[in-house]
Amino acid sequence: MRHLVPRALCLSTTLLLGLPASAAGHTLTERYEAPLPLVAHIAGAALAVAMSFAFVMLRTPRPPGGTSDGRPEPRTVPAWLRHTLSAIGLLAWAWILAQGLLGGAAPTGDVGYLFLWVYGWIGVALLSAVVGPAWAWLDPFSTLHRLLSAAGRRLGLLGERPRYAPYPARLAIWPAVVGFLVIVWLELVAFVLGGRMLALLLLAYTLFTLAGMSYYGRAAWRANGEVFGVWFGLLGRLAPLRLIGEPEEGLVERRPFGAGLLRERWTVAQVVLVAIGAAAIIYDGLSQTRPYFDLFGQLDLFGLPDVMTHTVVMLALLGLLAGMVLWVGRQVGLRPIGAGLLPVAVGYLAAHYIVALLVDGQAIVNAVNDPWLRGDSLLPGPWSRFEPDLLVPISLVWSFQLAAVVGGHMLGAWTGHAAIEAGAETETPNGEAFEAPSGGRRLRREVVLAGLMIGLTTVTLWSLGQEVIVG
Repeated sequence: MRHLVPRALCLSTTLLLGLPASAAGHTLTERYEAPLPLVAHIAGAALAVAMSFAFVMLRTPRPPGGTSDGRPEPRTVPAWLRHTLSAIGLLAWAWILAQGLLGGAAPTGDVGYLFLWVYGWIGVALLSAVVGPAWAWLDPFSTLHRLLSAAGRRLGLLGERPRYAPYPARLAIWPAVVGFLVIVWLELVAFVLGGRMLALLLLAYTLFTLAGMSYYGRAAWRANGEVFGVWFGLLGRLAPLRLIGEPEEGLVERRPFGAGLLRERWTVAQVVLVAIGAAAIIYDGLSQTRPYFDLFGQLDLFGLPDVMTHTVVMLALLGLLAGMVLWVGRQVGLRPIGAGLLPVAVGYLAAHYIVALLVDGQAIVNAVNDPWLRGDSLLPGPWSRFEPDLLVPISLVWSFQLAAVVGGHMLGAWTGHAAIEAGAETETPNGEAFEAPSGGRRLRREVVLAGLMIGLTTVTLWSLGQEVIVG
């Protein structure tokens, strides 16, 4: 593993064409005037994506790393690395609960926000997509279940080979999709980003997950019902390292970057999950813009509280995009739309949250300085007064965001159309057999997929260029 050099993924964000004269990088800590009007960035990005589709349609595309069924020899992840990651995950889980339930309420150093939202929801997601299955061993829920099962066997409460109920095939990963929606709602609408409430929710989720693992088995539940494991595993289809078997076996294989997008089967639930992941980031960007604030900021929806109004708006946007994606999937097949949309979602994730990762991620210094949020100061000198700051030029951040969005879309265009060309998919979302198109039918399906990609690209970049509105 030490010889692996993961390839950097070009990722980021985009939106619509009702454009201001200049760009102000979304979620940046200070205003940055781009050297060109935002319309030029968006037009150029849309043109680049459109040209990539034209290139694919004029030339037979090869999927990343080809389509060979040959598999390299599995490699064993060193036990010390697996145990270290497991200890880190368990320590983070315990610190969140201890600080949230027993600590104070100081404004900085909240490890719930830091570990769950910054390092977890953003950092581990990007690591899973660009490197490999880090969550397989960071996962504190599997570690807890493993420790509790071992204790139960030692005490004679469990047999050596406990019997689990078979996981219902009809459920697929839908429990994880529902859980994913709840997490998105907590972040973007309810704003449960830290404190005692987040700790209580983590405790409830832990008990729920342990119950699922105890009833259906650890492997079955984390493959279908555990939100983080399912989401990070899906993102891992991009990564050059793939988990072989269960995490306890510690085996991985190396493969070309992005090869998992085409080598692995896609289901309706997986496509919906990726669509929701992309749509949630689009909603997050839109909800901080002036047009959104003007439309929905003062909206009185039947006298409902603001949180209900924004819940309805969020669900409408997520449902609309998921419906569009499934409609396109019916035209082109599940594998082309899944393989095409996943790099786009990762690009959005990287572009939209890169500043939070770079700046808020530094708050670990504050957390160590005041681990219980009671006003302690354990670090010496200037470290006790540490203030997180953006350490790179804002122009570089904007350039990364632009490259990430366009790069994600171009990779999605390549893999999506490679899947169409190969005729790799066998089902449409309604379960009917999918026939690989040819001639004019193939061109029409290429255009449908291209239209969806280009529309998402222009929408996302527009939102990135808007000035942040705090309602």
